[in-house]
Amino acid sequence: MAVEEQEIRSGTVEELAETVSDDEKRETVHAVRSAGDTLFTWDYDRSRDALSKLYEKAKTSLWNVSADIDWDIDVDPWKIARDPNNPLNTTMALERAGTPFEKLSEDEWFDLGAAQQAWVLSQFMHGEQGALICTAKIVEQVPWIDAKYYAATQVMDEARHVEVYSKYLKEKLAHEFPINVHLRELLDDVVADSRWDMTYLGMQIMIEGLALAAFGFQYQTSPDPLLKQITRFVMADEARHVAFGVLSLKEAYQDLDAAGVRERQEFCYDAAVKMRDRFLGQEVWEWAGLPVKECTRVMLDSPLQREFRKMLFSKIVPNLKKLGLLDAGDGWLRQKFGELGVLEYEDWEDTGAEYERMQLEQAAG
Repeated sequence: MAVEEQEIRSGTVEELAETVSDDEKRETVHAVRSAGDTLFTWDYDRSRDALSKLYEKAKTSLWNVSADIDWDIDVDPWKIARDPNNPLNTTMALERAGTPFEKLSEDEWFDLGAAQQAWVLSQFMHGEQGALICTAKIVEQVPWIDAKYYAATQVMDEARHVEVYSKYLKEKLAHEFPINVHLRELLDDVVADSRWDMTYLGMQIMIEGLALAAFGFQYQTSPDPLLKQITRFVMADEARHVAFGVLSLKEAYQDLDAAGVRERQEFCYDAAVKMRDRFLGQEVWEWAGLPVKECTRVMLDSPLQREFRKMLFSKIVPNLKKLGLLDAGDGWLRQKFGELGVLEYEDWEDTGAEYERMQLEQAAG
């Protein structure tokens, strides 16, 4: 029995959603208790050349949401929802026969697709705010001046990303969804942990690594020229961010003991499951008045939806392998990722190497 089938039958996917009250879903301010040391460093020597190069690149790569994006491009979400090549809507690769979707009219079906577009982009927006909060924590807690410098530029990047998705949702789609419960729980876990490396691991490697893969898929297949433009800008920033996490944690994890390694492996696996489940669209089915559990099963059982969720780990797995977490100890994380079916990506290019290659190609080109 596949891991996904085991989890849906045991109810773990739905159980988390059912623990969140309607008031919590509608809240506009969400508090998370966080602790950790704020670290000053009086060592201002620039000793980490790779981080220094990322910082220099970040300073020259700022873009302006208002001035650099062509907001005059018209966006028709209902027309986009009817595009068979659009990767953001529910209609992609779902068989309607024998499902709760079977009774929907064609207009209702495509309206659901338009809502799915808004839901996906809403989760990107919420995740970017998570990155904004986490990167501010990194500025406070990381002990190296080069990392503080770069993280400060990422804070500005993430503010821009939240702004651009908020503007697109409000002005072009006129609809946004609350944060998915699985994403919110993962962000809570990352923010609440007092250790700076766990903030890096959760945000820079896991959440942003998955987002980078999703953005790449979106950029290649979206029929919306405005969204492609936004995605191109965001992707350029995100590649630097994930490379920053890989570079920093590779140094930090060189002397980690066995217990510390295992704890981080378990965190990565738990984060992987939560991030996979955030793409099941529970909030959309609830909004549409459809049976959430049945619709979730349809998403879990769809072969192409499964392949899409697996593809999201194409950046995460090679980065964790480079950090040594995939095979450390008794190979616990390798076994778990094997159960998730994502080991096929382990020898893909890690983001640090990819970013260096892209910079060389850009300089040569």
